[in-house]
Amino acid sequence: MTRAVRLGPRSLLTLALVSAVGVVAFGWPFLAPPTSRVGTHTQDAPWLFAGLLVLLVAVVAAAVAESGLGPKAVAMLGVLAATGAALRPIGAGTAGIEPMFFLMVLSGRVLGPGFGFVLGNVTMFASALLTGGVGPWMPFQMLAMGWFTMGAGLLPGPERTRGRAEVRLLAAYGFLAAFAYGTAMNMAGWPFMGAPASNIAFDPHAGVPANLARFVTYCLATSLGWDLGRALVTVVLTLTLG
Repeated sequence: MTRAVRLGPRSLLTLALVSAVGVVAFGWPFLAPPTSRVGTHTQDAPWLFAGLLVLLVAVVAAAVAESGLGPKAVAMLGVLAATGAALRPIGAGTAGIEPMFFLMVLSGRVLGPGFGFVLGNVTMFASALLTGGVGPWMPFQMLAMGWFTMGAGLLPGPERTRGRAEVRLLAAYGFLAAFAYGTAMNMAGWPFMGAPASNIAFDPHAGVPANLARFVTYCLATSLGWDLGRALVTVVLTLTLG
């Protein structure tokens, strides 16, 4: 199968860098010890936003530059990103109805992890502009969607998995990855909820086990229904249209 975007050495290096920074940006509440002063810098999120966005743009630029995208591939990227951005508002205000995730799963699977990562980033960026959703959360959404779409391209090759087995594989991936995306986005916003007295808020003075318990409770209380709906919609669309 021909991949629309192949990851070259420079792209792989940049992707590894931004992924490492992303892991720290998402998971710092569980990486910083209770004695750390990182909790006093929660208002620095806009600076982190700017830094992550620059790295994400670098990944996209490196992937496109190394791949030698032709006009057809660029057009395909634009069409898929525009379609995904247009699909995202459909679920606004309706828990879990997000058909965009189905499109990202199929696109990543068919066109490969490189194209998938680029597409996930561009789609979320275009969606943020379309819906007025530009803010400190945007680079986290871009990175999480890039990982989500890239993951579909990293599944066992279509040469070995075909037919209904491949569809079921994609449905299973979509179900699990939809929860992973929701959990990642919860982790991005949870430390900044600004309610230290709450039993589910991040406590910079607590240890990792205590904060992990708070985070799990936060996810169950705030987003389980939404994540489950997203996962089920992705599975249904994949099984019926995949």
